[in-house]
Amino acid sequence: MITVYHLSTSRSERVVGLLEELGLDYQLECFRREENGAAPEAMKAIHPLGRAPVIRDGDVVLAESGAIIEYLLHRHGNGRLAVGPDADAFPRYLYWLHFAEGSLMTLLLIALTLSRLPDGNASVPGTRVQARMKLLLGFVDAELAKVPYFAGADFTAADVMMAFPLTTMRRFLDYDIAPYANIAAYVKRIEARPAYRKAMALAGPDAL
Repeated sequence: MITVYHLSTSRSERVVGLLEELGLDYQLECFRREENGAAPEAMKAIHPLGRAPVIRDGDVVLAESGAIIEYLLHRHGNGRLAVGPDADAFPRYLYWLHFAEGSLMTLLLIALTLSRLPDGNASVPGTRVQARMKLLLGFVDAELAKVPYFAGADFTAADVMMAFPLTTMRRFLDYDIAPYANIAAYVKRIEARPAYRKAMALAGPDAL
């Protein structure tokens, strides 16, 4: 049995979403953040960094949402929600699978930090980050004008990774997707998926 150690309002919702999409059995152990937003000390007993998500699968204990997604696909996915290396869509799938954390979330977290500083958004770094955000979001929007999902016609794990920065992250960093019609339409498609709805009910920001 796969165990997901979930921290309230965190990227571990991705892991629950993937497991629901795959229809795999799992158990969910939930932890609530402390008043300062940090994970509780009990999570350090599971993984030394004390952060979520973490999964346990037999003797394997694994952190990092992207690594967990790939692990679950390779060990338990049976080819579902992944794109094989010989497929034409493989480069696109691989790109968006890693863009979510490597480019988009990295920038959004910098923007979040600056937004909490006095006049942070008006500072030179702040204006640069805001300009970079517009560039990245415009790029994402243009790509979604070509295809309904990030790897192409079908929903894949790349969408599991990309959903968080375009949905839950907006609760922390208030950025508007209204100017990006294709992103807005994409978010509606994601939010309409039964597996996504169940994952949000179990592990979304309002679940704990």
